[in-house]
Amino acid sequence: MPLTKEEKYMKEAIRQARKAWKLNEVPIGCVIVREDRIIARGYNRRNTDKNTLAHAELLAIRKASRAVGDWRLEDCTMYITLEPCQMCAGAIVQARIPRVVIGSRNPKAGCAGSILNLLDIPAFNHQAELTEGVLGEECSALMTDFFRELRERRKKSLTKD
Repeated sequence: MPLTKEEKYMKEAIRQARKAWKLNEVPIGCVIVREDRIIARGYNRRNTDKNTLAHAELLAIRKASRAVGDWRLEDCTMYITLEPCQMCAGAIVQARIPRVVIGSRNPKAGCAGSILNLLDIPAFNHQAELTEGVLGEECSALMTDFFRELRERRKKSLTKD
């Protein structure tokens, strides 16, 4: 069965998340699409870069802004494997991205509906439409498998001592 447009772009976000995993980063990936073309990609690099701000979404927003020559990304769609945190949700609103597609929810830190929804606060000058659950099982499995592997590695290193 052919992939939908949403699935096609989420597959690329998943590829980005796998790059993060290879760096032992939490596997979160993001792509930004404009006029049916990927203009920016990002993946989590917080530990690698030793930078709190090195979230997939923020890295992708920076690249997309360079690509379009403006901080306003009003005609773009963001695809993210995991629901954004408060910082990233705020950046999405500030960048005026009109549509966000997420793979899986983030019950511990998600700010696109899990804890609160910063993307849809009427008092802000901009809101973003949210589509969720695109390749949700695959995105969720990425996180589950990564943390399972991390726990196993930690357990092995403790038993070696």
